[in-house]
Amino acid sequence: MDQAKVAIIRVHEYDRAQIRCALEEGLALIGGWNHLIKAGDDVFVKINHLSPPSPPERAIVTHPVFVEAVLDLLKETGAAITVGDDIPASDEDGFRISGYRAMCERAGVKLVNLKQSGFVKVRCNGQRLETIYLAKAIADADVVINLPKLKTHSLTLFTGGVKNLYGTIPSGLRTRFHGDYPRLDDFCQVLVDIFAVAKPMLTIMDGIVAMEGEGPAGGKPRNLGLILASQDAVALDAAAGRIIGLDPTQVLTTRIAHERGLGVGDLRNIEVVGERIESVCLPDFSLPASAAGRFVNRLPRFLSQFFLRLLSIRPGVVTRNCVGCAACQNACPVSAIIVRKGKAKIDRSICIQCMCCHEVCRYNAIVPMRSRAGRIIHAVMNAGRRLLAASA
Repeated sequence: MDQAKVAIIRVHEYDRAQIRCALEEGLALIGGWNHLIKAGDDVFVKINHLSPPSPPERAIVTHPVFVEAVLDLLKETGAAITVGDDIPASDEDGFRISGYRAMCERAGVKLVNLKQSGFVKVRCNGQRLETIYLAKAIADADVVINLPKLKTHSLTLFTGGVKNLYGTIPSGLRTRFHGDYPRLDDFCQVLVDIFAVAKPMLTIMDGIVAMEGEGPAGGKPRNLGLILASQDAVALDAAAGRIIGLDPTQVLTTRIAHERGLGVGDLRNIEVVGERIESVCLPDFSLPASAAGRFVNRLPRFLSQFFLRLLSIRPGVVTRNCVGCAACQNACPVSAIIVRKGKAKIDRSICIQCMCCHEVCRYNAIVPMRSRAGRIIHAVMNAGRRLLAASA
């Protein structure tokens, strides 16, 4: 497989001028984008705008100042630019809450909610999906630019360039696929099927402030001060994963996309330019609870099965934090959650542990839980991982 190139550039704060300089440096290191974009091209910029809406300080969405700096450079190409994601349509403007409405008006570019611009049925000939309903704005674009946020994910370990394209299909399908493909490997094949259809020409990751812990919505912001850029989203995900302590083979979306020839997921075949990857790695970056299970998979089968049972996580309700908003109930693909007397209740007999409820909760009321023994083992494994990383 050909070698891929990933640029890693330091920028320490959401200052538009600083980010623009860093972007210019990073794009030059990977060959620029003049050969990718020409005047008059329809360019769609896919942000990460997880629902429900939240302010950018929570590190849940791609920061609008980061996107604005990208747009500053992109407008110089003479392309027709549209920014968007699929977000809930409601009385409350999610794009206003996140700052995107004001930013796009200031930048003079079109901002769309993908559900309002519609979806078209396309063939994908994937491993799990034969057809998919893809956002019309993506299908009609000459160039797709992917701007993910660097975040952990309680189900898939990591949200990066590959998984960010999941937002190009209707929200109803996204919920349904969690129920249709409850096994993690099957679900990740679905994610890669969608990525293969909506595959971007360029991916630039907002890692200035990342999210660690139980992402993609319930974790904690962590200042990394980094921007990553590549024409290969799989290679970018591999490099980003390595920075936060994940072997690319642990992240199924990276491994599957690599195995299917959709990008380079082997760090030995990735040329990192700009900052040396070893100089920006964070051995103390907090991974989601589900990460422990991936490490255990390397043990002999009789041991791994025992530890996996102990380490298995499930969503639990923190009653004192629950406000009864019903976001979790609406997101559950198997109707395992109901709100009664203002508090969420989970029926564990039908819960498939997809963690959709955790993903949409903005009140830290749905959290990953495991047994006491599992918590102890997880803490010991995390400490060991950090010691090994620090001594490497």
